[in-house]
Amino acid sequence: MAGNLLKGTMILTLGLVLSRILGVLYVIPFYQLIGEEYVVLYQYAYVPYTIMLAIAVSGVPVAVSKFVSKYNAMGDYATGRKLVKSSGLIMLGTGFVGFLVLFFMAQPLAEIVMNQQASGDVDENLPFNVNDVATVIKYVSFAVLVVPAMSLIRGFFQGYQHMTPTAVSQLIEQIVRIAVLLVGAFVVVKLIGGTEKTAVSFAVFAAFIGALASMGVLFWYWKKLRPEFDEMMNYTGTTESTRSLKTIYKEMLIYTVPFALVGVINPLFQFIDMITFVSSMEAIGVAKGTANTLLGMLNFSSHKLVMIPVMLAMGFAMTLIPLITTYYAKQDIAGLTRSLNQTFQILVFLTLPAALGISLLSYEFYTVFYEASETGASILAAYAPVAILFALYPVTTAILQGIDQQKLIILNLMIGILVKMLLNVPFIKVFETNGAILATSVGYLTAITLNFLVIRYFLAYETKMLFRRLILIVALTAVMLVLAFFTKELLELFLNPDSKLQSIVIIAGAAGVGAAFYGFVSLKLGLAQKLFGERLTRFTRKLGIS
Repeated sequence: MAGNLLKGTMILTLGLVLSRILGVLYVIPFYQLIGEEYVVLYQYAYVPYTIMLAIAVSGVPVAVSKFVSKYNAMGDYATGRKLVKSSGLIMLGTGFVGFLVLFFMAQPLAEIVMNQQASGDVDENLPFNVNDVATVIKYVSFAVLVVPAMSLIRGFFQGYQHMTPTAVSQLIEQIVRIAVLLVGAFVVVKLIGGTEKTAVSFAVFAAFIGALASMGVLFWYWKKLRPEFDEMMNYTGTTESTRSLKTIYKEMLIYTVPFALVGVINPLFQFIDMITFVSSMEAIGVAKGTANTLLGMLNFSSHKLVMIPVMLAMGFAMTLIPLITTYYAKQDIAGLTRSLNQTFQILVFLTLPAALGISLLSYEFYTVFYEASETGASILAAYAPVAILFALYPVTTAILQGIDQQKLIILNLMIGILVKMLLNVPFIKVFETNGAILATSVGYLTAITLNFLVIRYFLAYETKMLFRRLILIVALTAVMLVLAFFTKELLELFLNPDSKLQSIVIIAGAAGVGAAFYGFVSLKLGLAQKLFGERLTRFTRKLGIS
C-alpha cells in the first residue's frame, strides 16, 4: 500500500510539474503574438477568475479526497460514494453561481481595476478600455461552470489512491488550453487581421475548452475504474451509507475553509495590486498607460518566471506533509522534528539557488521569454527572491492543517493580507513597482512568521539544527552566485544578451556552472544525501562521490 501511495504521489507530482512547465513556456509565443501592452489585459481577467474559482471550489475536492480515503480505510465505501454524489451537486451549483457572479459583475469589476467608469475619460495612451476588460472577464467566466466539478472528480480518484487520472487530466487540460490559446490568438492576429483585444478574449476562453477536455479524460477513467469501485463496495456488503450528510459536512467544513483561503492568497495579493497600483503610480506622476504596462510586467510577465522555483520545490516538500500528520497523531516528537527539518531544508535547498539565479540572470531570462527590456529585467530581479516566500507559505499552512490549527491559519492569513493592503499604496508611492513587491514580501513574511510561531508553540519545535543547515545552504548559494556571475560576465564579452538565442547560451553557461558547483559540493558534504535519502546515497557511491 505504501509503495502504491509513493508511486501515486510521484505520478501526481510529475503531472503537476509538467503542467506547470507548459504553463510557463506558452508565454513565449503568446507574448510575441499580443505584445507587451496587452499582457495586463489578460491578467485583468485571470486574477478575478482565479479568486472566484477558489471561492466556488472552496477546498471541497481536497476534503473529499481526504474523507473518501478515510471512509474507504474503514471499509465504508458507500459513504464515500454518497459524499461525492452530494458534493458533485454542490460543485455544479457553486460553479453556476460563480459563473453568474463573474459574468454579470464583469463591468463593475472592470471599473474597479481600471479605476474609471465606462463612460468616463479614456486614456489615449491605453490600447484598451473598461469595456474591453469587462469583455475578457465575461469570456473567462465560462470556465467556472466546469472546473469545480472537475476538481471534485479528481479528488474522488485521489481518495482511492488513483493519482493517474488527476495527473493525465491536468496535463491534457493544459495542453488543450494552450493549443487553443495559441492557435486562436495566431488566427485572430495573423490570419484574419483581428485585434489583440479579440485575441486575449479568445485566449482566456481557452480555459473553458481545456476544462471540458479534462472532464472528458476523467469520464473515460470513471468508465474504466467504475467496475473496480463497485466491486469494492459490493464486497463489504453495504451499498447504502448510514452516515448523515449533515455530520459529514460539519466535519468537512472545518477542513475546507482554510484550504480555500490558502489557495486564494496569491490572487488576492495580485488583486490588491490591480486596484491600487495604477492610481498610486498616477499620483506620483506616472502616465496611466505606462503604469498598466508596469503592472503587466509585475503581475504576469515576472510572476510567471518567479513561480518556476516554487514549482520545483513544492513537489518534493509537500510529499512530506502526510508524514508530519502521522507523527503528530502518534505524538512522535523525534520523528516530527526530523520531518519538519527535512521539509524546510528541501524547500530552501531547491528554491533559494533557483530564485537568486533567476534574479542574477534576470535580463537574459526576460529576453528569452519576452523581449530585451531593462525595466522588465529590473522588476524580475527584484521579484524573483520572493519565490522563497511563495514556497514557504503553503508548506507552513499545510503543517498547521496537519496539526489541526485551522483557525490560526485563517487568522495569520488575514493578518498577512491586511499588511499588504496597508503597505501597498505608500510603498508604491515611494518605491514605485518595487514598492508593490516589497509590500507583498512583508505581507507573506508576516503570515509565515506567525505560522512558524504556531508550529514552535504547539510542537515544541527546536530549530537550532535547521538554522545551522540553512547557513550552510546560504553559504553554498552565495559561492554559486559568484561563480555564475563571473561566468555570465565572461560570456557577455562574446555574446549579446539582447538576442534570444544568445541569451539562452548565457543562461545555460552561467546556470550550468553554478548548478554543477552547487550539486557537486552538496554531494561531497553529504548535504544532498541527508535531504533526499538512501537512494541518492547509493547513486553517489556508484559515481564515487561519496
